[in-house]
This record gives sequence, C-alpha cells and structure tokens, in this order.
Amino acid sequence: MKTQKHHTSTQTTTATLVLGGNGKTGRRVVEALHAQGRKVRIGSRSASPSFDWNDSSNWGEVLEGVSEMYVAYHPDLAVPGASEHIRELVALAKEKAVRRIVLLSGRGEEEAQLCERIVMHSGVPATVVRCSWFNQNFSESFLRGMVVDGTIALPVSTVREPFVDVNDIADVAVAALTEDGHAGEIYEITGPRLMNFAEVAQEIAVHTGREVRFVEIPMEDFVAGLRAADLPDGMVELIQYLFTQVLDGRNESLGDGVQRALGREPRDFSDFVADAHASRAWDA
Repeated sequence: MKTQKHHTSTQTTTATLVLGGNGKTGRRVVEALHAQGRKVRIGSRSASPSFDWNDSSNWGEVLEGVSEMYVAYHPDLAVPGASEHIRELVALAKEKAVRRIVLLSGRGEEEAQLCERIVMHSGVPATVVRCSWFNQNFSESFLRGMVVDGTIALPVSTVREPFVDVNDIADVAVAALTEDGHAGEIYEITGPRLMNFAEVAQEIAVHTGREVRFVEIPMEDFVAGLRAADLPDGMVELIQYLFTQVLDGRNESLGDGVQRALGREPRDFSDFVADAHASRAWDA
C-alpha cells in the first residue's frame, strides 16, 4: 500500500517529457500533468522539436531542460532494436541530468524486461510500470471494430488475462513522475480479476445491450484479416507475436501495482465498459 509518498513542487523552468504523448497512456499522462500545472513536452514525430525512435540526431535537443521523462516505446519494447534505442536514450538522459524516468513495459515479454534492466541500471532514478492487456484495446484500438461488428474473432481459446484500465496506468505513471518514494519500484499493473475473451464479449454485451460474441479462429485467418485491413507488416508481426507467445497463460495472475503505488484498488472491467458505452465509443 502507498506510504509516505510526497509530491515534489511544480517545476516552472523544467519540463516533463512524455514520449508517446499522443498514445493511449501518454495522452492521459499529459492531461494529468497539465491539470497539476506542470510544464510538459510531448515527444513525437509531429512535435517541435520532433522525436523519432529511428533517428537520434536531435534527441539531445528534445531532452534539453527536461527533469522527468515518461517512456512509452513505439510500437512495443518487444520489437527488434528497442533495447538499443532505450540504452542510447537513457544514457543521454543521464548526461542531460534527467532526474526521474518512468518506463511503460509489457508483462510477460522477455525483451521488455531487458529494457527494464537497462533503465533500472542507468544511474537515473527509475520506475517500471509493467502492464497487462489494456481494456481500451476494445474501444480505442484494433479490437474496437470487432466490438462494433458484434464478433470478437481471435486466435485464442480460454486463456485469461488481467485486463487493465489505461487510466490506472496513467495514474501510477504520474505518481512516479511527481512524487518521491517510487524510484526502484517495478509496479505490476493489472485489473482486479482474470477474464477470458468470451467473458469480455459477454460483459460488453450485458452492460451495453449490444450483440457481442467471441469466436475462436485459426491464426492464419486472423493474420489474413490484419493484412486485409492494411496494417503495416511490422504491426502484423507484433500482434501475431503477442497472440502466440504472450497470450499463453503466463499472465494468468493479478498484480498489486495500483494498490502499492496509489493506495487504492484498480478499476474493474465493468467500469471501463460503462465509461466507454457512455462516451459512445462503440457507435458505428
């Protein structure tokens, strides 16, 4: 449980850099930091100065005047080259006197945990926010269309996941960026219960009145559907990896990261469904 963690004073001359600041977690981190009156710099290819994981030529400029940094790697820490990028970034962050790093990591991904070790041994006080599957993948990502169409068709059977609300992830990340007492922590962020995809479909159907069902399909049919939707090859390979090597039951357990970091219980999947339905996230 949360104990004796104190907010640091709001910085007026330095900024918090949020890499992936337009993504599902980063956008919420930016909003929360702005609400606290903090100066925020979004790291993305569309920002000025821009940030591109595949071009480090101006990373030094992006890190000028940065006191804390939230790192959400795109597309995923599991992809080849991610660890080299993370190693270069944190070394530069140390040179630039960044005082805190918070890394968004993937639960059950060996490659992601290599990146965790790089950050935790960087010499900069760091916190790892290690997460399971996002609830919002069903409302803001590639699974939304399946919910809208009424059939969640995936190459999985009865494996269960502790689906997590990205608002909980953002809350933990902001606490680690702005409070003392989180350095050196690895927070396992999960929802409060395990669910398989059939139970997810049933829960959405019950709470929204929509007809939503789950259907198990062969991997080759799933991949063919991703390619037909014009997803880039790298994204198709990443999703295939997640469904074959991560969704194998290794994450069928609950974490206590929300409780330890925030001193409260994580949001339940039913809360997410109610919020998404109220915001008309599944309107066609």
